[in-house]
Amino acid sequence: MTLRELEEQAMRLSTEERLQLINALTRSLQPKPQSMVKPKGLAASLIGIAKTETAPPTDEEVKAMLDERLVQKYY
Repeated sequence: MTLRELEEQAMRLSTEERLQLINALTRSLQPKPQSMVKPKGLAASLIGIAKTETAPPTDEEVKAMLDERLVQKYY
């Protein structure tokens, strides 16, 4: 079917059917949504890189580390 034949047939449709045809054509031109896949690349490869076997430091330990770092930096 040529484009001209298609246009002629479209003109024979009712207004409602032509609007439906326009909507269908518009949808066909929109990009397809990406399926939900796991992220790839550098960020995905870094997930879990900082995971350790030890427990995280307590608030007091963190404060002591910061204090020690400030002493080293300024004295």
